Amino acid sequence: MRRRTTFAAMALSLGLSTGLLGALGPALAATPPDTLVMAKNIDDMITLDPAECFEFSGGEIVAQMYTRLVTPDPKDFSQLVGGVAESWEISPDGDKLTFKIRPGLKFHSGNPVTAEDAAWSLQRVIILDKTPAFILSQFGWTADNVKAHVVATTPDTLEITLVNKFAPTLVLNALSAGVGSVVDSKLVLEHEENGDLGYGWLKNQSAGSGAFKLLTWKAKDAVALEANPDFYLGAPAMKRVIVRHVGEPATQQLLIQKGDADIARNLSPDQIAELTKSPDFELQAEPKQSVLYLGLNQKNEILANPKVRDALRHAVDYEGLATNLLQGQWKVHQSFLGEGTFGALNDNPYSFDVEKAKALLAESGVGADPKITFDVPNTSPYIDIAQAIQGSFGQAGVGVELVQADQKQILTKYRARNHDMVLMYWSPDYLDPHSTTDYFANNPDNSDQGTAKTIAWRNAWDIPELSRQTGEAALELDPEAREETYLDIQRQVQDEGAYVLMFQQVEQTVVRANVEGFVSGPTFDTVTYAGVTKQ
Repeated sequence: MRRRTTFAAMALSLGLSTGLLGALGPALAATPPDTLVMAKNIDDMITLDPAECFEFSGGEIVAQMYTRLVTPDPKDFSQLVGGVAESWEISPDGDKLTFKIRPGLKFHSGNPVTAEDAAWSLQRVIILDKTPAFILSQFGWTADNVKAHVVATTPDTLEITLVNKFAPTLVLNALSAGVGSVVDSKLVLEHEENGDLGYGWLKNQSAGSGAFKLLTWKAKDAVALEANPDFYLGAPAMKRVIVRHVGEPATQQLLIQKGDADIARNLSPDQIAELTKSPDFELQAEPKQSVLYLGLNQKNEILANPKVRDALRHAVDYEGLATNLLQGQWKVHQSFLGEGTFGALNDNPYSFDVEKAKALLAESGVGADPKITFDVPNTSPYIDIAQAIQGSFGQAGVGVELVQADQKQILTKYRARNHDMVLMYWSPDYLDPHSTTDYFANNPDNSDQGTAKTIAWRNAWDIPELSRQTGEAALELDPEAREETYLDIQRQVQDEGAYVLMFQQVEQTVVRANVEGFVSGPTFDTVTYAGVTKQ
């Protein structure tokens, strides 16, 4: 009886809903040694279907629930290892890849993982054609031809054929993205409605073979996961993981101080400094490939003026923001490939220069006191950064109206190309420079009906020559030539692009001292809960 009461008290202190309480069950005790509680802002979550999920928080959760064909090695993220695929072979001409499925692997449902599941999962991504489908459709697969090019030739053999030729390493890296997750086809098809391939059902469910399965997800409340005892890399030590939506950093600080949370993910530098004075807390700082930038919609006549874009690049106080506000959480970086990525350009040619910005604005001919709206997530540190930029733009003579909203709302507006200027972040979908380059420097169809909805497309930046160059870089097999091409593309984007590239993330996570094994990794979905232990 006491155990039940303690659990209820803990759950209420976490603000968990009645529905979530029911899903977790009465066996969970207060701060139990086999349960990980994380405080995090997850207001960007839209879906948990790996064929659709393209947000940071959702991608992180999906990575815990599904096993991909191949995956980055968490001990060395520069290397790929097998996931659902135990091994693979590449044909001499590089057009065909043959994967051998890991024997004995089971989904959470108990169904065996087969080559047919792997083929169906990749086909489903192409047929549904949701936002991240381009990661696979770049190989030339379409809804009409994918079943001929992605085939289970035996129960344990998957064969894929490329229509568009790419470097095999790029293909394998792309398959390590979230869309490479292998889904339990038998279970999902039991919930299919009107030929939707289970799309309506899988948005709020899990059907994978990963380290954890979904207990429940309630938007802007919490996600609860339960360990998979049959996970092929071994059962996680944490039987349950609760990721609670906590938008306010002050509340995150309070929860971890009281022992109601084991990990806090979105604390300010001042809060981190205060907490880490105590031996009860430790700071984990891990370099990420995420970049923070301003997107400038070229549908806006003011922002379409290259002199204005150049002026704005000189109207951001990069060093002041990094030193005084961000304090180690983001560092100045003015290229779209993060430092540490193959082919990254690490030059930072722009500095805060109000007089130069004023002169460029005068040369632009846009008239006195131009005004733009600025969409920004309503959480820290984004709103603080936006207010600082509003101030420095004002000094240069550009009026800015801040429009604050949840990240989910900002993303929806951004993806519809309905913004003027937006503060946004980017993290690669897979660890190959093509992932990020394709998104910033490729826009094959700038019409509103364009299907490659890259960041260049979202900002209506019409760049046929740069798109061609980006496509050629993906085909280049000579590493030195490929690297030089990426450097050249970055210089062009840095100087002419529809963006102000500003910072690269160093993720700072505070964990209680008894927590070990939390891995963040270089991208949004390399975060791993499976190795976490509590002493």
